[in-house]
Parts: sequence; structure tokens; C-alpha cells
Amino acid sequence: MLNILYEDNHIIVVLKPSGVLSQEDNTKDDDMLSLIKNYLKIKYSKPGNVYLGLVHRLDRMTSGIMVFGKTSKASSRLSEEIRNHSFSKKYYAIVKGDLIDENELVDYLYKDEKTGISCINNQLGKEAKLKYKVIKRIGNFCLVDIELITGRHHQIRVQFSSRGNPVLGDALYDKKYDGNLYLHAYSLSFNHPVTKERLEFNLNPTGGKWNEFFER
Repeated sequence: MLNILYEDNHIIVVLKPSGVLSQEDNTKDDDMLSLIKNYLKIKYSKPGNVYLGLVHRLDRMTSGIMVFGKTSKASSRLSEEIRNHSFSKKYYAIVKGDLIDENELVDYLYKDEKTGISCINNQLGKEAKLKYKVIKRIGNFCLVDIELITGRHHQIRVQFSSRGNPVLGDALYDKKYDGNLYLHAYSLSFNHPVTKERLEFNLNPTGGKWNEFFER
């Protein structure tokens, strides 16, 4: 049931659905790392353990594009790109309320390890920066195109909710929870870890309120 966007000997690029974990946790629910390992094991008739490198994550309720390394070398080089900021992720979000057309948000975010919740804390937090543009407005909602400059825990959700514009459906950071989280990693670009070719993958979200903002 995997939606595979690209695969070669070094990497595999897939769509992670909302509700699926990036990697296993204590719930033992479905996770992308295990699902892809099982796919590779069956497809290539691999005995024993299958190597697959997790180089970045998406929150459980966030949908979007992910890349995994099929070799340790590929994984290491992709991780290095993330550290060097040559690895780019862009998101769509539907947020409540109105926003100015475009802006850069800068805060200092602190993650409480006990609760798994992040907040703005200028003394203890790490710098969190993103840029956004409003793409479309419908009623009391805005569709925003977000470019992450840093990758902090729950960064997009915290930065928008702290300004009174929570992401629609955010159970953690919005007191008026609406169900599905409308946050989607629609674009991923990076240099191929072996060929060095610049790769870019784009996929718009579908279903629910997304369909109001994206013409079919």
C-alpha cells in the first residue's frame, strides 16, 4: 500500500499518510520505517535484517513526502545535507484566522521531554525560523505555503498557534480541535547522495478541507 514516488539503489522517496508514524514507538502502530523495510525484504527477497536509514521525520498526524537511505553511505550524506541546510522541505497548512500576505517568523522553542509539547521560551529555547506566503483565503481560513529554515519539534504548529492562527485540526495546540491535522509536506528537494543530481519531489494534499483549496 506504499505510495512510492522514486526508488533507486541508494534512496527511496515515499508519501507518508496522516496518522502513520515515521518510526516505531511504544504504541507499536504502523510506521513508515517498518513498512518500507518489509516492502524491500519482499521485493528483493532479502534474508534477515534490511537496512533502511531514517534521516528526517514527520509528526504522526502530518502527511507528506519523506526520503529514506537504502545504504548507510546514502543516509549519512543525506543527514549531512540536513545539517548544511541544502536539504529543503516545504509545507502547506490550513490555518485559522487571517494573516498578512507573507512573513518570516522567528521564535525560540523549548520541548518538554515529559509531555512531548513544545512552547516558546526565550531563555531555554532554540532558534526556530520559517517563511510563509498566503496562497488562498476561504472564509476564516488561510492556505499557507511554508518554507522551514530550521527544523524544531512541532515548529510550524507552535509558531502559528502562538500568534492566534493554529493549524486546522491541531489537537495539541488548538483548544478547538477539529479532527484531521491540515499540515502536509508537499515538497522535498536535495542532492542525490551518489550522483549529486538535484532532485525535487512535489505532491499536493487531497481529501477533506484540502479539496476546497486545491482545484481537482
